Amino acid sequence: MTPAIEATDLRRTYVEGSGRGTGRGSGGFEAVRGISFAVPRGEIFALLGTNGAGKTSTVELLEGLAVPSAGTARVLGHDPYRERSAVRPRIGIMLQEGGFPSDLTVAETIRMWAGCTSGARPVGEALAATGLAGRERVRIKQLSGGERRRLDLALALLGRPEVLFLDEPTTGLDAEGRRDTWNLVRQLRDGGTTVLLTTHYLEEVEALADRLAIMHRGEIVLSGTPAEVTAARPARIRFTLPEGVLAAQLPLRLRAAETDGHVEIRTRDLQEDLAVLLAWAGEGGIRLDGLDARSASLEEAFLDIASRDGSSGGGLPGDVLTGDARSGDAPAGGVPAGKVQTHDTTARTDRQEADAR
Repeated sequence: MTPAIEATDLRRTYVEGSGRGTGRGSGGFEAVRGISFAVPRGEIFALLGTNGAGKTSTVELLEGLAVPSAGTARVLGHDPYRERSAVRPRIGIMLQEGGFPSDLTVAETIRMWAGCTSGARPVGEALAATGLAGRERVRIKQLSGGERRRLDLALALLGRPEVLFLDEPTTGLDAEGRRDTWNLVRQLRDGGTTVLLTTHYLEEVEALADRLAIMHRGEIVLSGTPAEVTAARPARIRFTLPEGVLAAQLPLRLRAAETDGHVEIRTRDLQEDLAVLLAWAGEGGIRLDGLDARSASLEEAFLDIASRDGSSGGGLPGDVLTGDARSGDAPAGGVPAGKVQTHDTTARTDRQEADAR
């Protein structure tokens, strides 16, 4: 089956002085550097990335808002830029900011948008799905930040999209609103909708994503399922030793680092090494204050990538916490389904990307 989203050796270059990614001009800053990935139908895929990684630049190519400098982008088997009429009625896009007229009411805004949408949902259905029932007569300028995000989502869902692009969907929502949005996204996925998600909340990725990938400096550096990505990193055990007990007295198999009595052990076998530690402490009557044992987190994997090249900033605005992956056999830069793939990357330029976007 044709993937819902597919990119092959995708590149985007910002020509100096243009401020926008252009087609096939030469020179300038290359924000997206030959990435390849695919998203199967009915999957939630999280695109993560460090600051300036090229995530926003990539998503704009997939949404048909710009033409690649090289390579190809396909959505539902079509070029989203050159075959926009075949793609646009079948996708939904939730931007970070909708920018709707502030004096319109919620209902007026949805009706206006529905008039431009083929097969639009009824207004009441869109409001109920996003928790805005009862707010129909409220003007946009009177909505809270979270309610505006709910409205943005309602409009993205109006056309019953086959592919849904969600850019920071829960920013400004309270905990209950965030959970409700997660449940809605899961329902859409279960109904066959393909979701490409970008978010600052790594908890959101762990809760929603079937697969994820992380970009750094325009390239894919790590991808897989959330469990695979975290399992590829060591777990940790932390505790404080009592006065007079040294880390050097710990069992030899435990590779520990100590700072002022505070000990951290990194391990690939958390259960076994924790058992060894507790047995040693029990036999010696030693109390391990503040004992904390846990598997690696997605946050740790992300921060490790962000720290590469000694920098996590200096890039295209909006390209904070983003990614990419691929199902099936993948070309260069792609990621086979069910596998964690890493790529060593180095800085190819010292030039800051801020003037590119």
